[in-house]
Amino acid sequence: MSRSHIAKESLGAVLFILPNFIGFLIFTSLPVLASMVISFTSWDVFTPPKFIGIQNYVDLLSFHPIDINLVPSTSQKLLLTFFLLLCFSIPTWLVLTFYNYSKEQRKRSLICFIVMTIAILILIPVAGATFRFWTANDPRFWQYCFNTFFLMLAIPIAMFSSLLLAIVMNQKLRGIYIYRLIYYLPTICSGVGIYILWMWIYNPDYGLINSCLRGMFHIEGPKWLMDINWAKPALMFMGFWGAVGGFNCVLYLAALQGISQELYEASEIDGANWWQKFWNIIWPLVSPTTFFIFIMSIISGFQAGFDMAYIMTQGGPAGATTSISFYIYDQAFRNFEMGYASAISWVLFVLVFGVTILNYRIGGKVVHY
Repeated sequence: MSRSHIAKESLGAVLFILPNFIGFLIFTSLPVLASMVISFTSWDVFTPPKFIGIQNYVDLLSFHPIDINLVPSTSQKLLLTFFLLLCFSIPTWLVLTFYNYSKEQRKRSLICFIVMTIAILILIPVAGATFRFWTANDPRFWQYCFNTFFLMLAIPIAMFSSLLLAIVMNQKLRGIYIYRLIYYLPTICSGVGIYILWMWIYNPDYGLINSCLRGMFHIEGPKWLMDINWAKPALMFMGFWGAVGGFNCVLYLAALQGISQELYEASEIDGANWWQKFWNIIWPLVSPTTFFIFIMSIISGFQAGFDMAYIMTQGGPAGATTSISFYIYDQAFRNFEMGYASAISWVLFVLVFGVTILNYRIGGKVVHY
């Protein structure tokens, strides 16, 4: 192949890529870089930005004494330092537990798990003692981080349910394509419409759930979205309902259809039951799909929560359903603290990036390709 022909093909490839690259550069890369610069400023949109260095990050992540007139003693500073070290050590020991387990070093994995458990048990009284003297500069940020992590607890349950549903949908049953369509419908429906539907379902006076509880069991249901204790589980269940038959189920279904029938036939000859087929054939061979779904679900979980909170609860009650993404919106477009909102965005980016790298380093070792 001549050089001129290669040059023409390369030029054609560049021309095809160029529109998308220009769009990415203008509408993604430049705003991201601009947000990094803005995070070091104090800017309310109406006045020129004022450079303040890392003050936004200090206000977001650091702590101060509850009594502002009290000078912290050395023991109180050491207590706060010990508390922070415990907070950072627990995820580290958790990572080491899974890493050693993936390397089939079961004894080391067990030791790491025991150390992590001891650290958690020590953290509880230390946290109580620490917060008698110290408080976060922005306690709402830490509350909303907890909300975000709490909502993400539904991810493994939804993933496993999607796999079980995909196994059922993979059977050769009459009308199976209709069932696949029905389970996939929530994914293609408008998100706003689904949220309004669930607001009616969760309505404490005339909603479907509480009406059924009154009619069938003669009990009064909770106020769901208006109750601090029930608001997050209500959103988690709604997300679970929408996720089970969605993209995750489609991906698992594609992975299951790629498994050779000869493996099932060989296992049946050996007398394998359903669980043995699942554990020794299905689970290892869908592990690349599981790994991909888990990575994408974690990334989406950190970024999710805005649309649900904005339409259904406005972040309430008392901030119980406010996620990090909704807090960024609240600071940027309600309080007009663009610098502070940008700082939160970059903290979220570092968190997502770090968790994703850990998943690749650890999860990639237990995947069967």
